Parts: sequence; C-alpha cells; structure tokens
Amino acid sequence: MSGIQQVAVLGSTGSIGVSTLDVIARHPQRFRAWALAAHRSVDTLAAQCEAFHPRYAVMVDPDAAEALRKRLAGACDTEVLAGAEGLQRIAAHADVDAVMAAIVGAAGLPSTLAAAEAGKRILLANKESLVMAGHLLMAAARKAGALILPIDSEHNAIFQCLPQGRDATPGLDGVSRILLTASGGPFRNWTAEAIAAATPAEACAHPNWSMGRKISVDSATLMNKGLELIEACWLFDVAPSRVEIVVHPESIVHSLVQYVDGSVLAQLGNPDMRTPIAYGLGWPQRIDAGVAPLDLVALSRLHFEAPDEGRFPCLRLAREAAAAGGTAMAVCNAANEVAVQAFLAGDIGFNAIPAVIEAALAAVRVVEPTSLSVVEAADREARDIAALQVARYSSRPLAGGEN
Repeated sequence: MSGIQQVAVLGSTGSIGVSTLDVIARHPQRFRAWALAAHRSVDTLAAQCEAFHPRYAVMVDPDAAEALRKRLAGACDTEVLAGAEGLQRIAAHADVDAVMAAIVGAAGLPSTLAAAEAGKRILLANKESLVMAGHLLMAAARKAGALILPIDSEHNAIFQCLPQGRDATPGLDGVSRILLTASGGPFRNWTAEAIAAATPAEACAHPNWSMGRKISVDSATLMNKGLELIEACWLFDVAPSRVEIVVHPESIVHSLVQYVDGSVLAQLGNPDMRTPIAYGLGWPQRIDAGVAPLDLVALSRLHFEAPDEGRFPCLRLAREAAAAGGTAMAVCNAANEVAVQAFLAGDIGFNAIPAVIEAALAAVRVVEPTSLSVVEAADREARDIAALQVARYSSRPLAGGEN
C-alpha cells in the first residue's frame, strides 16, 4: 500500500485503541489516525483529537458527542459524529484504508461488518464480531475483497506461524492442529472455594496483560479463551476439534501451530499488544512497535499445562456453543456480556457467570444466522433470558422487595 495509510480507530480510548495510537505516532510517515471513535469517554477522546487531529471523531453516546463538540470548538478541525451510524460511516468511508476494530463486545459487530462490506483492511481486535456472525463477516470480506488481519495476540501468532499467500489468506497445508495459549488468568492456582468468593477487583487483576475490565473478567473465567477458540475456527477455517487450549502462565509463547511432520512453530514475545498491532498495520512488512526485545536467558523457564474445565466451566460452554453452531455462539456471547456486567456491578457472584450462560444456551433455540437481523434477534433473546437469570442469582433486592 503506497502513501500514508488513513486509519480509523474504533474504540480508540480503550487499551487496544491507545496502543494503536502509540504505534501510529511512531510512524507518522506511514500512518495517520484519520478517524477516532469511542462510547462516552469525552476527556480521553478530546485529548486524542487534540494530539492527532483526525478528520472525524465519533461518540456513540449522543450527549457525549455534544460535549465533545463543545470541547473541541476552536481547538482542532475534527468533525464530531454521533451514534452507531457514525461508526459505520467512518468504517466504510472511501478515504479510509484500514480499520482497527477494537470496540468491545457485540456493539462492535455492525461497524466491523460495514468495514468488511466496504472492502477495507480490517485489524480485527473485536473477537465478538466473529463469535456472533462469523459466517456473515467472512462471506462479506470475501465478496468485497476485504483483508482481515487478526490482532488478538493468540490469533496474530497463529497467523504468523501458518503458511500464507501474499493476499494474507492462511493455509492449512500440513497442519495437524492449532495450540491456543491461555495465561490461566488471576485464579489459575486458586481453589474452587476461593474462586467462588472472588471479587471484581481480584478478577480484573490480570497477572500479565493490561486490559479493560470486561476482557479481564473473561480471562479470569477462561471465557475469553473460549471465544478465541470460536474466532480461530472462523479465521483459519478449522473445526473446533483441531484447536487445543494450553495454559501458559508466562504469556510469552502467544500460540503455536503443530504440523504433521512433528514440527511445532511458535511466536514468542513480551506480553505487549503493540506487537500484533504493529504487525497488522505494517503487514506484510514488520515495523517498530516500541516493544522491548525478549530476553530468553532472563526468562529461564516456560511452563505449560492443561486447563481445568471443572473450575472454569465457561471454556466448556464456549466449546459446546461452537459445536452446536448457528446462533448458539451469539447466544453464548450475549449471555456472557450480561453476566460479566452484573458481576462487575456487584449484583452476582463469580460462579453465577457460567450458570447464567448455561441457562441461556439451554433456553434459546438455535437457528442458522442467515442475516444480521437473525443474529441480533438471537442476541436480544439471550440478553433477556440472561437478565432474568441475573435477577435469580442477584445479591441485591429487586424493585418491590422481591429477590
């Protein structure tokens, strides 16, 4: 790609967005933050606009958008847009070369799909888009010629270890299985009893990565790894049975690919999201990410173990959703989002998260995700059922004094 790449960063105020802007700032001759988008973090987005002078800034929350307009008046020439429509507009804009899809959760699906339909270079950090609507997203990308480059550290590592053509299509020639690594989260060595009493603060205290609260809880339950398993199936066109989860507490080996001749290729690096972000921005070239080099001698040892699905049942639930196919994966994701939000709010205990998800998977009928509206309908139904389950497990009294 010649000239300066115009990049739209969706979710610019989150950890992935901030890291993306750090990499962009290191290469002003190659990249420009052409558009930035966030939900309601006015102060942070205003500071980013003043630093990067994007053509557009989008705030999904209309009140936040108005507040941002007032903040930026006279400070820069950035035009402020509001709502989900603004997200889709910049994701599909003719002037945009690359889209960093880093909005957390189901909210990121419509804009990611819009980028795919517009044939963009998509740096995919929003795994939920593939979990919910993998068939739709991959089909749209193929039809429009969009390039999807995985940014999750694990999938980026797999992408680097698979044979691939110049069009970035990974092949499976000679591949026997994919080994997806997991840190094990903050509760890896905790007893089941201690895990049951875990607080939101403890769940968000990830030992290796700096992440948002939602994804930190997903890491603690291992649901994040379950969602990543589903994502890997869509990205690399493999069956769930060919993806194995391996707990690797140091988070240095980001994932591995095993070949039929006995070879295993791995991608290693310090746990810093700027590495996969730089790889996605610069592909097929490699560019400086600002990440310290890996010192293997100082590390001395690396450890690997099998995950314990007894203490972390969310991983099993994600596998079951993947095996069921259809809208089951969207249901799993929606129920998880509701349950995690309730846990972070202090409304339910940690062990209620998988219970809420399992109830939703059992209650919602699985159908083929033939359109975005079908996926969104399954998502809504799952959220309604999950909300009822949250009320059942809630530690707080409901309105009217009911429990």
